[in-house]
Amino acid sequence: MRAMPVTSGVLVFAVILFSGCAGIGPRTIDKDRFDYVSAISESWKRQMLLNLLKTRYQDVPVFLDIASVINQYSIEQELAVGVEGEFYNRGDPSFIGPRVGAGGRFADRPTITYSPLSGKDFARSVMSPVPLPAILALIQSGYPADYVFRICTQTIQGLENRRTGPIGGRKTDPEFYELLQLFRQLSDMDAIAVRARTIEDNRQMVIVFRPSADKIPSGKLQRLTELLGLDPAASEVPVVRGRIAVNDKEIAIYSRSLIQVMIEYAGYIDVPESDISEGRVYAVVHERAEDDYLFPPLLKVHSGNEEPGNAYVAVPYRDCWFWIDDRDLHSKAMFSFLLILNSFTERVDSPLSAPVISVPTN
Repeated sequence: MRAMPVTSGVLVFAVILFSGCAGIGPRTIDKDRFDYVSAISESWKRQMLLNLLKTRYQDVPVFLDIASVINQYSIEQELAVGVEGEFYNRGDPSFIGPRVGAGGRFADRPTITYSPLSGKDFARSVMSPVPLPAILALIQSGYPADYVFRICTQTIQGLENRRTGPIGGRKTDPEFYELLQLFRQLSDMDAIAVRARTIEDNRQMVIVFRPSADKIPSGKLQRLTELLGLDPAASEVPVVRGRIAVNDKEIAIYSRSLIQVMIEYAGYIDVPESDISEGRVYAVVHERAEDDYLFPPLLKVHSGNEEPGNAYVAVPYRDCWFWIDDRDLHSKAMFSFLLILNSFTERVDSPLSAPVISVPTN
């Protein structure tokens, strides 16, 4: 009769112990997903900024992708209940009392798989020209045509974009910026649009002209066709990859590779003057046209000796800190565009994918 309250207390303790720790799997989803998304996003930005710095300083950029993230939890619980005493003497048993023991162990085992971009994957993703369908898809998705062409293309119908860097640098053809302005203005007026057409079982990107609308100035459209050397009567023109078109019924665009785009971005990094004077990094002279509001600098990366307190992204490099200010909306937008462009070129046509693995959480 005296042992009954003790036994009841033990049962209550067991219920509390096991019910409080059961079913941890669902509760980890919310925490893990958002924590890992924040960490991966931040590391992605820092990796890209670091690679821009490496490109500016003539170092080799390195891309390390996160192929998979697996987090495994385990909980081990133990409860021991017993009675201690001597019962061999039935006439006068020696009863000491109940014995209760409880224990547990919690383990968090994250497994993160890194995949370095090297060899053929590096050449295909970083060194190969950005695919034309990807460039035109960015315009279709709403990015301004002048920004996309300015960043992603080297030549349009033989008109040359600028090239930054110590080797093979050159200025922009005067008509190139005029062409970009016309593309932007006529796109905003719905005078031209990018479409996908299936021609002889081949999916091809075309630029469609709509000269009949009343709000479209005929002079702008005429000037655009003159710069492109197109047949004025053409209603749609296929886009082909190349420097120069073979006739007046196609537009030849020669796209940049991701590394070329990074070189152009890296030209806007504010490097210490001592590094330029000592020959550690090349100096960049920007063209006057980029002072105009239509073609501002791609982005602004600051440098200093101390870690910034209000940065969108910041990395240490060569005993300095480099960062993009969190209040610089234009630089943040252009940097995000570079990350998206990187996604278009990452492991293009690669048959490999991250494995699908199921792991227990308890």
